[in-house]
Amino acid sequence: MSDDADASAAASPAPTDEFDPVEFLAEAVSIESHESVDEMRSFLVETLAERGVDTRVDGAGNVRATRESPAPDDGPHLVLNTHIDTVPPHVPFEPGTDDEGNEVFRGRGSCDAKGPLAALLAGFLAVEPARGRVTLAVTPDEETLSTGADALVRGRGRDHPDGPVDPVDGDLFVVGEPTDCDACVAARGRFEGTLTLTGSAAHAAEPDSGINAVSALSDALAAIDRFDDDAEAHPMLGAPTLVATGVSGGEATNQVPSEATITLDRRSVPPETAEGFRSALEAAVRRAVADEVGVSFDLTERPTPFLEAFDTDPDHALVAAVADAARAVGGDGDGNGDGEGDANGDGEIRPFGAATEASYFAPRPTVVFGPGHLADDAGAVAHSEREYVRVDRVRDAAGAVRRAVATLVG
Repeated sequence: MSDDADASAAASPAPTDEFDPVEFLAEAVSIESHESVDEMRSFLVETLAERGVDTRVDGAGNVRATRESPAPDDGPHLVLNTHIDTVPPHVPFEPGTDDEGNEVFRGRGSCDAKGPLAALLAGFLAVEPARGRVTLAVTPDEETLSTGADALVRGRGRDHPDGPVDPVDGDLFVVGEPTDCDACVAARGRFEGTLTLTGSAAHAAEPDSGINAVSALSDALAAIDRFDDDAEAHPMLGAPTLVATGVSGGEATNQVPSEATITLDRRSVPPETAEGFRSALEAAVRRAVADEVGVSFDLTERPTPFLEAFDTDPDHALVAAVADAARAVGGDGDGNGDGEGDANGDGEIRPFGAATEASYFAPRPTVVFGPGHLADDAGAVAHSEREYVRVDRVRDAAGAVRRAVATLVG
């Protein structure tokens, strides 16, 4: 965003009573965004424009807007981030009630992540920064390749075919995901790849004349099972996991197979990186199998980095601001914070249960926050046919974000 655009946005603060996060959410969930985010992105841009906020869509498809204080360099740059894409299939918007009589919105994106988006918008539109600045940066493809988040972090040059992108360069990040109004400060990463064992083909009647790659699978699988025996458990996330999810090998029933492959799923914990895991796994299998068997491990190709594990110091001021705000508003139901507070146990500092674009912004201090659940006692919620969010929790989350943003820059 240009300096002129930032100044325009900062000079036109929107009254808080002009934005109703619940009304916004009802319209947002009604918009299909599983195949294309164009309509949802236009709705978001129009919502901001109606409230006097200068907004732009960058070359990676991110919606970006910034509100500056009179002294933008005298305080932190707070970034509010979430995504507008959803997984297929589209589930139509339907208001209703849950088994306890709470008002709920059902439909795709209600909790992942249009409910969190509504809460972040409430905080962004309410604040008049007294120091530093706050940026809203909403990505278009978190559920697939995260090209938007990648561009926010690494930027793009003027010669990029989709257009240049300036890095967001934030100091603090709040990432909207369904956390039931808890402050999540860590998450596992996810890598996947293929381990390839190579030998040499031969007639099955003369097996000693070849090198049987399938026979090497047992030693390789044993090495995979032992891989984390000495791994240290993360204090919040526990131990990493490594699971063989597929195996293949051989081309003919009367031939010594020259190649065998194992597909692996890795759920990492800090400080492990994708490349660190790749090289360590390959070395461990190399030690376990016969010298004549070739070993290579390749991560699945993708144009952007994997969502790696991240963690933020639970004692950081950002974590305190979000957690304290959630506790102050918790259970009030209208987001004003004038109830007894913390009736729902809001503001617990804990890990998030899924991989998230928050990992792109770490190691900058990052908190994941929003209304809704990944799963409840009945099973999956996010990404499921029964996806829903409680309306009162959307208001609670909006109130918490308003408080947290005000504490940090307002």
